Amino acid sequence: MTGRPLPELPDVIGLGLPRLTAGFDGAERLDRRAHLAVHGCAPRLTEDGLTRLAEGVGLRGRGGAGFPFARKLRAVGEAARRRGVRPVVVVNGCEGEPACRKDAVLLGRAPHLVLDGALLAAEVLGARTLVVGVTRQRAETSVREALAERGLTDRRGRTVRTRVVRLPERLVSGEASALLRAAGGGPAVPPGRHARACEEGLGGAPTLLSHAEAFAQLAVAARLGTDRYTTTGTPAEPGTLLLTLSGGVPRPCVVEAPSGVPMGYVLRTCGADPALQGVLVGGYHGGWLDAATAYGAAVSRDALATAGGTLGAGAVLPLPASTCPLGETARVAHWLAAESAGQCGPCRLGLPALARALAEVVAGAGPGALEAVREAARGLRGRGACGHPDGSARFVLSALTAFTDDLAAHVLGGGCGRGTAGVLPLPAPTRTGAPEGREGAERLAVDRTLCTGHGLCAGLVPELVRLGRDGYPSLADTTVPAHLRGRAQRAVRRCPALALYLAREEQSREQSRERRQEQDRARDGDPHPRSGRRSGKR
Repeated sequence: MTGRPLPELPDVIGLGLPRLTAGFDGAERLDRRAHLAVHGCAPRLTEDGLTRLAEGVGLRGRGGAGFPFARKLRAVGEAARRRGVRPVVVVNGCEGEPACRKDAVLLGRAPHLVLDGALLAAEVLGARTLVVGVTRQRAETSVREALAERGLTDRRGRTVRTRVVRLPERLVSGEASALLRAAGGGPAVPPGRHARACEEGLGGAPTLLSHAEAFAQLAVAARLGTDRYTTTGTPAEPGTLLLTLSGGVPRPCVVEAPSGVPMGYVLRTCGADPALQGVLVGGYHGGWLDAATAYGAAVSRDALATAGGTLGAGAVLPLPASTCPLGETARVAHWLAAESAGQCGPCRLGLPALARALAEVVAGAGPGALEAVREAARGLRGRGACGHPDGSARFVLSALTAFTDDLAAHVLGGGCGRGTAGVLPLPAPTRTGAPEGREGAERLAVDRTLCTGHGLCAGLVPELVRLGRDGYPSLADTTVPAHLRGRAQRAVRRCPALALYLAREEQSREQSRERRQEQDRARDGDPHPRSGRRSGKR
């Protein structure tokens, strides 16, 4: 029950009869033959028939927005006919969200179910190109094997040309526009302009883009038909859904459950401690619910929205009573700030400001720091090149609403009395030449005896450094992400006073202990507190 990164393919639990995960009890991965034995052949449908099916089962996208699939399908078909061009189908299997593994499980263990739905859509639309976007090695390998088992390649002359695109494992990689940009040969970051993929997507062609789970659900619905598909779940949201449980559970897992199942039942089944502080639903772009609200909610898009949450990408993270909820939120907020694509001001400057303001609230800076959090969040809404600033602001603000007692203790008193255990999972930092894991983590550090407040570091890497009112740097309490390490090294090299350096995380912890010991000695009246130089590296 720590914040270690989730395994690429966590355990799978079924609540009720499995649909998407059918056959998982007999095979680690369903190859083409096993897939057909479990699910049978996919039927052939017309465009109108597939659209009516998607409408009849209420199929929605399984990312954050939950856009109706039938409307996407109809819009792409109409745009393709109006322009006289072939549309494109794109499967978004890019889970940059550290707390999500549902699409990774589908692509890694049931890739043919996802391909069935995508190829069915391509056939009815007359698409000749199918692209599958992934971020993890096992998903890429599994999809490539599945395409080979079907005889599908990217060679010209094929009825449908298929290819797999591997994106970096970053939060923004899951953005639809980032995937389309990468699939077109560009960088895996949002382009900064808002365009509808159904009108102008990959290569300028109308593009049907949805998440892996949505295409898998489409394949299940095509086999079952509307009447059988809607026998489970709620009338408004029939069928099953996939959830990723992590945080305060003994082991992370992916759960297939009927929509409308009580949240409390899901939490108890996965071994969550009944004495919870709250539950984060929707992942790090979702929102916190207090324990009573979470246990009383049902797992569906509408029910969670009524409770003040969001289903999002299906991540559910219970928080145990042993850790500081605001400290956990601040830790993730720093990571979200570092995950910025750095293309717009709200991301590059606003997210670090939001994370630092929340950290100051946790440190007991008072009502002014709380107002700074709210002001920073207001400045992010609706102003980013993608949804990252809005989602991050929603996540932070929900903590202020869900944990009011803890908030009052930090703002008005000496804190809640609990440390931050790091329960919420984040990616393992890596560094060149070091094995992946916590032992390779580095933090920016500063020698206060050398720093003269030039401020160059804040301009070079504002995600990790800001200048205080006195002009001296304040460093983010987070490890340096891999994509920011180059700029962090540049800031170290350009520091005129040679005060900035990169330290291993274990060195940073040792230095923190030494500083606390010196402060304790000074408070106890020791006239000669121990002094010494840092042991970190430049």
